[in-house]
This record gives sequence, C-alpha cells and structure tokens, in this order.
Amino acid sequence: MFSYYFKLAIRSFGRNKILTTLMVLAIALGIGAAMTTLTVFKVLSGDPIPQKSDRLFYVQLDPYTKEGYQPGEEPERQLTRFDAEELLRQKKAPRQAMMTGGGGILDPRVDALKPFSVEMRYTSADFFPMFETPFLYGNGWSAGEDAGRSRVAVLSKSLNEKLFKGENSVGKDVLIEGHAMRVVGVLNDWNPRPKFYDITTGRFDREESVLLPFSTFIDLKLERNGNMNCFGREIVNDAQALNVPCSWVQYWVELDSPSDAGDFKAYLDNYSEQQRASGRFERPANTRLRNVMEWMDFTQVVPGDVRLQMWLAFGFLLVCLVNTVGLLLAKFLRRSGEIGVRRALGASRSEIFKQCLVEAGTVGLAGGMLGLVFALLGLWAVRQRPAAYASLAHLDGSMLLVTFALAVFASLLAGVLPAWRAMQVTPALQLKSQ
Repeated sequence: MFSYYFKLAIRSFGRNKILTTLMVLAIALGIGAAMTTLTVFKVLSGDPIPQKSDRLFYVQLDPYTKEGYQPGEEPERQLTRFDAEELLRQKKAPRQAMMTGGGGILDPRVDALKPFSVEMRYTSADFFPMFETPFLYGNGWSAGEDAGRSRVAVLSKSLNEKLFKGENSVGKDVLIEGHAMRVVGVLNDWNPRPKFYDITTGRFDREESVLLPFSTFIDLKLERNGNMNCFGREIVNDAQALNVPCSWVQYWVELDSPSDAGDFKAYLDNYSEQQRASGRFERPANTRLRNVMEWMDFTQVVPGDVRLQMWLAFGFLLVCLVNTVGLLLAKFLRRSGEIGVRRALGASRSEIFKQCLVEAGTVGLAGGMLGLVFALLGLWAVRQRPAAYASLAHLDGSMLLVTFALAVFASLLAGVLPAWRAMQVTPALQLKSQ
C-alpha cells in the first residue's frame, strides 16, 4: 500500500502545485537553517579522542597567595614550571605530559625556500602515546632524551612535504632559531580541532608543525606563546625560570581507568598540602581533575553565539512546521469529497490517516532535498566568516543522513493533525454534498 499511497502523493503534488511548493519551501528553509547550525555545533562539541577521553585528565593546582582567597573558588588553569616538572618526576600516573605552545623561525637551507615561521609544541615524551598521534615515519622521542635535553624534533606531515618532498626525513636535521634539530619522527595527518590539549594558544589554530622536548625549549630559551599568570609579592624577571611563581604550563595525565581519578586527585591534594607545609603554597589543597569532555565543557570550547544560533535555528524550524501544519490542513480538507468517496467505498479511517501521512512524508523528503542545498549554502557562508572555527564547517555523511531523517520526521509530525482531521471526514455528508 505504501507504493500506492506514494503514487497518490505525487499526483496530488501536480494538482496543487502552489500549495505543495509553499510546503516544500517552508520545510526546506527550516531544515537548511537547523542543519547549518547543528553541523557547526557538532563539529565544535564532538569528542576529539573518543577511545580514551574518559581516561585523559587535565590537572589543576592552586599555588596562589593567601590574599583574596575564597574557599571553593576555581584554581589556576595552568601549572607553574616547578609543579609540572615535580609531578612529572614523581610519575604517579601511567602516562603524563607537560606542555606549552610556541613558535620560531625555521631555516630550510634550500635555495628555493626562504626562512619562515612555524608553530611549535614543547612537550614531554608521553605526549605521543597519550594522544595517539599517528606516525608516517619514525616515532616520538624517549624519556631519556627528555632528561638529556636532546635536540630532537617531530615534524608534521605538511612540513615534511615542504622541506623533504614527503620523503622519510628521520635522521636528518632541521634548523630552528639557529639550532640544528635531528628529526626522529614525522606525524601522519593529525590536527585535532578544537585543540583540546591546549586551548590557551587558540582553540582552532592552525596545526603545529614542529614538536620539541620541553627540556630542550627551556635549555635553548625558545619563544613561547599562550597565557601566563604571575602572582606573588616579588618582581619577576624571568617568568620561565624554575622557581618563579608563574602559571603557564599545561599538564595532562592518562589513567588506566576512569575509576582511578579519585585516587589520583587524592594524590594531588596530598601534594598540595606538602607544598603548603614547605611554604610554597599558602592556600589549602584546591585541585581539579577533569577528563577531556569535562575540560572542554568547563572552558566553553563551543562559543556561546554558536549555541544561540542553533537554538534560534530550531525555533525557526518550529515556526516553519506550524506553517506546514496549516498548509497541509488546508490541502487535505479541500479534498474532503475525495476522502468521503474512499470512505464510502470501504477505506477505513486508519487507511486515510496512512495515506495523508505518506503524503506529508513525501513533502518532507522533497523539503529535505532542497533543505540540503540550503544547508550547503549556509555552511559555505559560515566558511567565509572570519571566525577561527569557520574552516571546520563541512557536512559529513552522518549529518547528510540526519538532514533527510529530520526533514521526514518533521513533516510527519506536522502531518499528524491534518491527517487526523482528514480521517474524521463523514462519508455521508460528503456524498450528499456531491
């Protein structure tokens, strides 16, 4: 019966072209707006590392002075260099990584290329297995190379193609800020967006082309980027020195199980009390340990205007559905005579209801096809904006299916009341009027 009702729906479109066009357009506009904003929201709020996001935790301590202290307030978002290096040395987590962002000038030592600036990440050896970075050639450096301040580097795939035409560059040198760095690995395509592991240097920044050991960055006094918050009573001359009260290092740990988070937080509390007893910390233990998704939610990685736009778009879709209900109601009731004849010939109310719903669903399918075009145009418009996340606005396969599913569901929902009214048509009254 479905195919029969579908054919009847197609015929009905031909008889009521203007009304059908208005319904399809209403559905398409609502779907286009909703899918544009929903796609952007999905891209920005998706789990960047779903296989282990519940086992990766961001560490926060509270090294501030007692002045202005309020119990329960949020601690500093980053660690001091001293605390980060001490936690790394104590190694209470299976994997842990300290890091910060930076930049510098790379000299390609190739006649065809001039020196150019590159984005860099200074980190420790566990960074690569923790965040499961894929390697095209080689691998990351070892903890021994961290301790030895080895001048080694991992390159991005794009930089390797630019410098070495995509060939295996492991063992070769690159010149960064005048210092020769031996390449130990080349990453495959890897550029998490948003950059959840360090939102202080930009949530949707371009990829980091070079990764260096944190110890090497300190040893060579390379340039760093990102937020830095200094506190205390003395004047700070070198904010990156070991014992200076400045927070600027991000610290992540990987635990064997999410259930281990309680034990690790207890360790952080104990560490804070030890530092307080030694005179470094002045406040009672005030630590935080958030997993990837909790950290992204806390730091509001998804801009507030994106959320607002999404809710406004779905509100617009609701308005479009209300208009579609009125148009379907007008269309079905105009065919009361036809419905009355079908009822007199033996069609049950449920069959009339099914027929009307199939017609409403067909309207939704057509609206979904046109809505997809509007969504693609909307995403293209988003990509033209100067927003940092604009380049991420692309429709993938899953959202393509959601577009049609939402369009059909919305049209079926809009068709319930008109279909119910249509099946209430009394055959006798319609036949008498005929």
